[in-house]
Amino acid sequence: MRSENVARGQEHSSFIERARRAQIVECAIDAIAELGYANASLAEIARRAGVSKGVISYHFEGRRELVEEVVKAVLEKAAAVMRPRIVAERSVAGMLRAYLTTNLEFLGSHHSHIRALLNIAAGARADDGKAMFEFALVFEGAVRGLEKLLRRGQERGEFREFSTRVMAVAIRNAIDGLAPQLAVDPKLNLESYANELATIFDLATRKPPPH
Repeated sequence: MRSENVARGQEHSSFIERARRAQIVECAIDAIAELGYANASLAEIARRAGVSKGVISYHFEGRRELVEEVVKAVLEKAAAVMRPRIVAERSVAGMLRAYLTTNLEFLGSHHSHIRALLNIAAGARADDGKAMFEFALVFEGAVRGLEKLLRRGQERGEFREFSTRVMAVAIRNAIDGLAPQLAVDPKLNLESYANELATIFDLATRKPPPH
C-alpha cells in the first residue's frame, strides 16, 4: 500500500511538472511572438506564466533549451492538427490536398505560434553569430516526407511522372511563403488561398487522361 501511494505521488508530481513546463512553453511562444526573440527575456516569460525565474530554471537548463522546446511544441502541434485529416483521405491526391489545406489552416489559426517561429529564425543566434536553430533541417524533413507522398501517387498511377524533389520543394515554398504575407495581412482569405493553391498542385501533379 505504501509503495502504491509513493507511485501515485510520483505520478501526480510528474503530471504537475509536465503541465508547468507546457504552461511556460506557451507563455514563451506568446512572448516571442509579441516582443521578438531578443526582448522575450526569461523574466518576461516568467511574469506571463505567473512564476519566478527560478521556476523556469528548475524546468529548463537555460533560454536555449526553452526555445528548443518552443520550436518542438509548435511543430508537434502542427502535426497533431494536420495528420488525422491527411491519413483519413483514401487517395494520394486527396492526401496532398489535405496536406496543403491543413497547413494553411494551421498558419491562419495559430498566428502566435507561426510568428514565434519566424522571430526565432530571424533573431536566435549562437555566440559565434550563426543561427541557433537549423530550420533548414526542418524544411528538408518536410520536403522528404512530401517526396514519399508524391512517389506513392506516382506508383499508384494517380500522378504523372515528374521530379518529386522539385515538386516537393515547390509545394513547401508555396506554403512557407504564406507566413510573411499573413504577418502583413492577417485578414487574408485563407480558405480561398488554400483552395487555389491546392488546385494549382492538383493540376501540376495529375496524370493526364489517356488519349
